Amino acid sequence: MLQPVDVLDETVLEEVATLLTSLRGVWDEEAVDELDHALQSAARAIDDGADDELVLAAALHDLAHSPLFDAAAATHHDTAARDWLAPRFGDRVGFLAGSHVAAKRHLVATEPGYGSSLTATSMLSLRAQGGAGVDPELVAHPWWPDALRLRRYDDAAKDPEAEGVTIDDVLTIAKRVMGQRQSGRPSR
Repeated sequence: MLQPVDVLDETVLEEVATLLTSLRGVWDEEAVDELDHALQSAARAIDDGADDELVLAAALHDLAHSPLFDAAAATHHDTAARDWLAPRFGDRVGFLAGSHVAAKRHLVATEPGYGSSLTATSMLSLRAQGGAGVDPELVAHPWWPDALRLRRYDDAAKDPEAEGVTIDDVLTIAKRVMGQRQSGRPSR
């Protein structure tokens, strides 16, 4: 028997809360753990006036760094994020989170000085991700400009002094995104 939509929504929100909480004490960068990084990424998106889908993608783009995912997911954390988010929050949220590595590669290839602004950890991962490069198919995608915006939020969310949103804030946004999907509002 199918579960009522509100029960499914609550399950998804519980999954998001569990994933975010599991990021506390997981270190990819030296300055902030993955939870602070997620919450700062969302805050930077809100500061920029991003819509709810972009804010949610910013908050959850590195979710595969959670110990609740396996090592293979962490190695390809961008595609793991896309694959986890799209069925729960829609294709746009999945695309935006799933494109943050490609956006980094693109910016290094096309924007002078961008690479020198990356942290040492980000530069190391860039090499493992294939280095600088441009994917013409992604660049032509209508959501690509927002994927580049998400990348900027990602880069700005590594400051131990910066404020982030709360997990409850992310859950509120996630609930709004699910409501928008259920009401039939198409993704931008």
